[in-house]
Amino acid sequence: MRQIFLDTETTGLSPETGDRIVEVGCVEMVGRRLTGEHRHFYLNPERKGSEDAIRIHGLTDEFLADKPVFAAVADELMDFVAGAEIIIHNAGFDVGFLDEELRRMGRPRFADHVGRITDSLFMAREMFPGKSNSLDALCKRLEVDNSNRTLHGALLDAGLLAEVYIRLTRGQNTLMIDSADSGSGPGLAVAQIDLSSFMLPVLDADEAELLLHETVLKELDKSAGGLAIWRKAMA
Repeated sequence: MRQIFLDTETTGLSPETGDRIVEVGCVEMVGRRLTGEHRHFYLNPERKGSEDAIRIHGLTDEFLADKPVFAAVADELMDFVAGAEIIIHNAGFDVGFLDEELRRMGRPRFADHVGRITDSLFMAREMFPGKSNSLDALCKRLEVDNSNRTLHGALLDAGLLAEVYIRLTRGQNTLMIDSADSGSGPGLAVAQIDLSSFMLPVLDADEAELLLHETVLKELDKSAGGLAIWRKAMA
């Protein structure tokens, strides 16, 4: 399934009270590789942005005044995400705004256009309970370079989320690092080997090795104050 990492910026916190989307960013991944396909829109929200929101994303009313409204880009956006798994950090927030924009147009809710919606914040909370799991905190914890993130930006944050997601999900299906994660080229085919066909030799320790081993055990026993469990097991 195609995966689309999506983020939005808004005029405020509540679509129910009239706040609107001012930016949408999406990046595509297929087979755990970024394809280079993306969509990015600045939008005229047809209302003033809150000072708190502008401090976060830096998108002023003047900058957004000549940008298209959501309805003008809705078809392109919905075509891009159609049928894909959509991965969003704190999905309830972004989906709530998208649903409200679509409702204004008389269109079905966002989930009806896509394959499924995955909340990476929920994933991070399961993996790191009790810790900060903001995108910035995850970038730091998982060693994703976010040094260019002086302000929030939908396309930038979608790209960072894709890198965070790769690190969050690495190793779910294998203990080997997938070469696709590094973007360094095609994966390597590893031949399957039946180890049952091998006869492994058993090498007995010689007298000097046994003496050295006993010396080490005595030192460990001394450090443990005579409580070493291997002595009890051998008794």
